[in-house]
Amino acid sequence: MKLKQIFAAVLLSAIAFSSCRKANLDVDTSSADGSASGEVSGVWAKGSTQIIKGDIIIPEGKSLTIEEGVTVLMDTIAKPEFIVKGNLYSLGTAENPVRITVNPAYRTDAKKFGKMWGGILAAKTCAELVLDHTILEYGGNTTSDGSSSVKMGLYKAVAGENLPALWFSNVNGKLIVVNSTVRNFQEDCTYIEGGKIIFANNTFYTTGVTGGEAMNFKSGCLADVGFNFVYSANTNALKLSNSGDRDPQAYIICYNNTMVNTGWRRPSAKGGSVWVENNVRADIRNNLFANTRFGIKRDTKSTEDKRTVISNNLYYGYDQTTVNQFQPSKDIIGGVNEVIGTKAGDNDPKFVNYPESTPVLNAVFDTNWDFHLQSGSPALNHGVTNFTRHHAAGITVNGITYVSPDPATYIGAFGTK
Repeated sequence: MKLKQIFAAVLLSAIAFSSCRKANLDVDTSSADGSASGEVSGVWAKGSTQIIKGDIIIPEGKSLTIEEGVTVLMDTIAKPEFIVKGNLYSLGTAENPVRITVNPAYRTDAKKFGKMWGGILAAKTCAELVLDHTILEYGGNTTSDGSSSVKMGLYKAVAGENLPALWFSNVNGKLIVVNSTVRNFQEDCTYIEGGKIIFANNTFYTTGVTGGEAMNFKSGCLADVGFNFVYSANTNALKLSNSGDRDPQAYIICYNNTMVNTGWRRPSAKGGSVWVENNVRADIRNNLFANTRFGIKRDTKSTEDKRTVISNNLYYGYDQTTVNQFQPSKDIIGGVNEVIGTKAGDNDPKFVNYPESTPVLNAVFDTNWDFHLQSGSPALNHGVTNFTRHHAAGITVNGITYVSPDPATYIGAFGTK
């Protein structure tokens, strides 16, 4: 009996070991280049290249840290989803950003709206997520009945949805998106359903085929949104809503953002610059709207919280059609101390290098453009700074404290050089 028991134990141990190896065969969390599918955690080390063969999942209670200079290549056949049940820390630098992308051969103008991988989908068990100096590009795949996100009940949990670059859903969680770029996505860049949040110094462009916002916030969000730049989002640069019935009430503080050419590629009333609805509370100050379709617009059937404050924003339209569409009316909200004219060309912000005659339907971004302000710009010295931010004292995540930036005395995301 003892010999049989020993033999059985050895056999079971060998089977178990073989199963473990098989289950984790494609998982690489070492410091070297690697490939992965299935569960991942640990560290993808500085400068490495990680090839993602299929859906990856950071398990609940575990973390993945992506160090500076890492390139994450998503397989364009499998079109993986990046599912975060634990924590994700993507920590690039200005010189060496993290890049989550596809093979360079597929980064073409014909594929400029991506759809070649899914997105980063953070479940309610994700307590902390940081994207710092991180580039997300060429994603936004459409879900099917076989998608992991649909089977797991993530995002909208139905087939036929175009995935955002980032979905976050923990009202008790912490979300930091700073110094990052989202580009070449099919629809929404971000879709946020709760959390303590800082969005600062980010860039969004070439996104949205038939719809999609750059930043989309729902109930449960306490967010500071400052110094972001949005170019030609299909719909709005910012959609602010209290939909979802989560606590706390959505309260979004938006300041010193620059929005250019947004909203024109969606032929409906919602396309514009900033959309507010459904009892959201918002502070919207020091923002620069250049050639955007409409000004700050409300849903007249489900309006914003009455405590919403709008002030010290600047509006510029190259042609009269644009200027007419951001004049205050029943659904276009007029603020106080606004810099707003009535004729084409009023309040030219004097960008350092941007042809203001660029067609509003253009979705292709030229990285040589420079949206800093020249001397004499009407956006200089018209910002207000004496208002409270949610996270002026900072949010500490993984031992690092991230502080929402101080507001500036200029309007928009960029001052003079």
